[in-house]
Amino acid sequence: MLAITSSLRRPRIRPLSIRSSSFSAAAAQAERTIRQGARNDWSRDEVKAVYDSPVLDLLFHGAQVHRHAHNFREVQQCTLLSIKTGGCSEDCSYCPQSSRYNTGLKAQKLMSKDEVLEAAKKAKEAGSTRFCMGAAWRDTVGRKTNFNSILEYVKEIRGMGMEVCCTLGMLEKEQAMELKKAGLTAYNHNLDTSREHYPKIITTRSYDERLETLQFVREAGINVCSGGIIGLGEAEEDRVGLLHTLATLPTHPESVPINALVAVKGTPLQDQKPVEIWEMIRMIATARIVMPKAMVRLSAGRVRFSMPEQTLCFLAGANSIFTGDKLLTTPNNDFDDDQLMFKVLGLTPKAPSFSQETSPAFEEKESCAKAASGSA
Repeated sequence: MLAITSSLRRPRIRPLSIRSSSFSAAAAQAERTIRQGARNDWSRDEVKAVYDSPVLDLLFHGAQVHRHAHNFREVQQCTLLSIKTGGCSEDCSYCPQSSRYNTGLKAQKLMSKDEVLEAAKKAKEAGSTRFCMGAAWRDTVGRKTNFNSILEYVKEIRGMGMEVCCTLGMLEKEQAMELKKAGLTAYNHNLDTSREHYPKIITTRSYDERLETLQFVREAGINVCSGGIIGLGEAEEDRVGLLHTLATLPTHPESVPINALVAVKGTPLQDQKPVEIWEMIRMIATARIVMPKAMVRLSAGRVRFSMPEQTLCFLAGANSIFTGDKLLTTPNNDFDDDQLMFKVLGLTPKAPSFSQETSPAFEEKESCAKAASGSA
């Protein structure tokens, strides 16, 4: 009887093969990221393996990296204003501002300085620390008067103590330098999707032209904001391709917006099915693991996700949202709903940052070792 009792108390140890099979790429790469820091030599297969990990693994290990690289309860509130709406000559299949599609959107001139500054003031009062201005242009060539006006807007808004971001289409090298001199914090130029899928979405601007603009922005000393849109009819391989391109740039973007397509009637992609929350989580968590320092921004399409669904996105590694009635021309979440979400989840608004957008603690080896041992 004694022998039987002793054997019953003896803990059971799972076979090594079973334990090994549960150790996902997300777990392995998250641990490596925590120990060694950011890297730019990711292979596409490595990124795919992380992306393909079980969703619960992605959530957990994305959260591990996020808590190590950032203040995990801090979420930046940003406001995006369309300062020049509609009439764009490009054929981006998702965009209601293209002059090629009948979406009922009327082209407008550049907003006046007073209008823009008033919008920036209201955004700051509502809690936004980053103000983004978008113009529906293919590029800024031949727009000297409007471009000079935007330089003035940048100076004034920066003077309010806010981060300032612009998305104005393709830039020349000299224009990037002028924006830097005016005080621009970041420039947004999304890659949208993978290089392979890109020609099915846009034909009026090449993938390499987009990358060239990012290079000019980087060389000017402006933070790079570049991400993409999911739900464009792309395969999962294309989502992996987008993240791989961003993660292997010489320097990771300081800001990576993850957008879910908001299908607009009149555009070629009007009948695309809505993106599911699990697809967003895969993108956000993978982006967090392969680009640990970046601000991963839960951007367009957030309006369709409930508070519990958005909570999973924050857990996976997102640390920024856009507030305000609209994101350029598409609907956005209600202000009061966002304030309630911050209160319920215990989120803290992130202060503006003008030097770097992530915690310097990420580089400290001692901190790395502690986090690694804690995860073990």
